[in-house]
Amino acid sequence: MSENNPYLPVLLVEDDHKTFSEIKSLMGFIGYEAVYTPDTSSLKAALENGRYTAMLLGEFHGSASQREVLELVSETGLDLQIILLNQARENLDKYQQIYPGVAAHLDMPLKYEPVIEALNRACDAASKDISQDSASYRKIIASVPKLGGSSPAIQYVRTMIEQVAKTDASVLILGESGTGKEVVARNIHALSNRCKQNFVPVNCGAIPGDLLESELFGHEKGAFTGAITTRQGRFELAERGTLFLDEIGDMSLPMQVKLLRVLQERTFERVGSNKSMTADVRILAATHRNLEHNIRDGKFREDLFYRLNVFPIELPALRERLDDVPFLLQDQIEKMEQDNRGSVRLTASAVEALCEYKWPGNVRELANLVERLSILFPQGVVDVKNLPAKYLPTSIRPRRESFNPSLFFGASEESADNAETEVDNRFTNDMHGSDTVVMDTTAVQITEDGLDLKEHLAQLEINLIRQALDSTGGVVAHAAKLLKMRRTTLVEKLKKYDIKS
Repeated sequence: MSENNPYLPVLLVEDDHKTFSEIKSLMGFIGYEAVYTPDTSSLKAALENGRYTAMLLGEFHGSASQREVLELVSETGLDLQIILLNQARENLDKYQQIYPGVAAHLDMPLKYEPVIEALNRACDAASKDISQDSASYRKIIASVPKLGGSSPAIQYVRTMIEQVAKTDASVLILGESGTGKEVVARNIHALSNRCKQNFVPVNCGAIPGDLLESELFGHEKGAFTGAITTRQGRFELAERGTLFLDEIGDMSLPMQVKLLRVLQERTFERVGSNKSMTADVRILAATHRNLEHNIRDGKFREDLFYRLNVFPIELPALRERLDDVPFLLQDQIEKMEQDNRGSVRLTASAVEALCEYKWPGNVRELANLVERLSILFPQGVVDVKNLPAKYLPTSIRPRRESFNPSLFFGASEESADNAETEVDNRFTNDMHGSDTVVMDTTAVQITEDGLDLKEHLAQLEINLIRQALDSTGGVVAHAAKLLKMRRTTLVEKLKKYDIKS
């Protein structure tokens, strides 16, 4: 295809070079290049090395060889539209039933308008297939959880994923528990050429060693006590797809030997069977352990390590990328909202406090905290004082002996109010400069028509409550302190007067 030609070339399979020359002239006139393939060997090379608008199949060593050409194209799996030349109409119907890629028929000698119509039909069919494939691919990508954050460390991990995804190389994903190793594995699979096949995860640390072999390779009926039916293993389920071996560092040495054999020979047998099965499976493995230390300690085979460690990806701990915490918090909140599992909002001071925490449980701990806060404060706003004690900055963390855990685990409102007092006192001065709000309560004169005292007092109360809320940024607990009342009392008044905090 020339640099300025917007069309992919047309592939011509034709025995007669003179016929090819005539067709090439016509293709050039209407804007298409033509690639000539006079035999099956050149056809195979052309299919492997190029992309085409359509294939024109002419008189290629007789009708039997035409079927061979169609079978060859079908075996490649290419969505190549085929236009038959100089074929009887009944052959078109017959071939279309067997080979879905056959799109049209043209009589020789070729005429301009029928050729244009046939090529347009081929282009439309190809565009539809590409569009459907693209939509399917976008759906796969959208369903995969993403690595949250924009720090240089996480951007580097994304680059590594994109580089290795299109290959079939084994990947070893390293990182502490909760850093998102399975998320990385799912992204590699989603971006790979195997994305339309199964992604099969196996937690090697959660399955007892004597059962892991059956789990991975399957078993035959009667292979052992309890094997009442034949069962496929994870390798079979992942055929042409991806097998994710999580916590590979916890796999027993005998099982490591069996896994190594499969990786080397790409064959395996079900437990209780002597029939070998092929394994067209990509292997992704992950561990939080230091496998090189385990090798020195004799707990992990060095040869298996090098089989798995073709392309290592190391995930940073969350404490090493604290700048990502606000993004991760928002990501988790959005996920809960999309799954209809509730929602919650965090104030700037709460987010700032969480950015100072070291997160020993990494992203998994952060996700659990967001879900916990959404249960404690459904559809509410969480301020720093509402965070569990261990997430508070050291300077304002309550003393262990005075901290009342019932504040966070279903205590009565009165005991919760008492438990909040110490934390409230520490925050009010910092956040508002003073625990007093100046309130305009100018005296009102009674007119000759009199005064509805109840209505006037209610309006005065509403104004004072609104002033207190405005002064404290809408934080009910702080507004209650300014008004010298219990928080629960203020909550009732907000409901009574339909005041939004």
